[in-house]
Amino acid sequence: MALFDLPLDELREYRSESVEPEDFDAFWSKTLGEAREHDLDARFEPVDTGLSTVRVYDVTFAGFGGHPVKGWLRLPAGATEPLPLVVEFIGYGGGRGLPHENLLWASTGRAHFVMDTRGQGSAWGAGGGTPDPVGAAPAYPGFMTRGIDAPENYYYRRVFTDAVRAVEAARSHPLTDASRTVALGASQGGGITIAVGGLVSDLAAIAPDVPFLCDYPRAATITDRHPYREIGLYLKTHRGRTQDALRTLSYFDAVHFAARGRAPALFSAALEDQTCPPSTVFAAFNAWAHDEKAIEVYDFNDHEGGGPFHEAAKLDWLRSHA
Repeated sequence: MALFDLPLDELREYRSESVEPEDFDAFWSKTLGEAREHDLDARFEPVDTGLSTVRVYDVTFAGFGGHPVKGWLRLPAGATEPLPLVVEFIGYGGGRGLPHENLLWASTGRAHFVMDTRGQGSAWGAGGGTPDPVGAAPAYPGFMTRGIDAPENYYYRRVFTDAVRAVEAARSHPLTDASRTVALGASQGGGITIAVGGLVSDLAAIAPDVPFLCDYPRAATITDRHPYREIGLYLKTHRGRTQDALRTLSYFDAVHFAARGRAPALFSAALEDQTCPPSTVFAAFNAWAHDEKAIEVYDFNDHEGGGPFHEAAKLDWLRSHA
């Protein structure tokens, strides 16, 4: 696919037309307050992986509604002092995988916590293990329209709450340094990262790659690629509900979380990305409130973005932050 979105100079100036709800902050304060009424109950069980350079813990903690959420904590073998912490969120449809996977961040001498995404983990990779016990109104298959009838019911209310609690759980381990916590992820994981960056005030940095869940009004109309297409297919059947759906989605638009971002940020965008169109990524980047921010642009790439080249960019950039 050749370039299909705005030219790069216009992307750098683009602003979303997503309307922020007047009660956005109150909604999220109430949501997180209710979650914190449940004991975090973070448990770290050692896993015998056969690895000699990394220790792995099977983690369970209480997320939205007190529901158990799984994760992995990976630590460099032999660590005795609190380490900088990387909290990672996963792309759409994936799960936390197997304990011996994903060793990059622990190999840098950092603690690495990866959160399983409730109800997912069955589309690619080695799977996940966190169910979503909450029911919802009729939805198009996938996750984008589950509970879209009301903000209180929407699927990503649970996921974003889980993600904030994941940061709290990871920080509760004695070998993690809460003051040097970084959140990162790609695609869906990038969108979750931006939400966490707006909801957790004291992160050291965030690094969302080709983030999903940004600028819903534009995303739902500029691309026919899934997962955003799920929204259009739902509205194709449920005629006349567009404004109601967009109102619900506005409580979960990364653009509005970005306006509350208080940490240095490194974004990435790919100019041929039809899954997360570059204008939607730039909408969140341009809204990011912290002065120290940068975006790496991969001009002839689709949703794979910078791949290992961007991993190298993050490795270099994070040296200054955690």
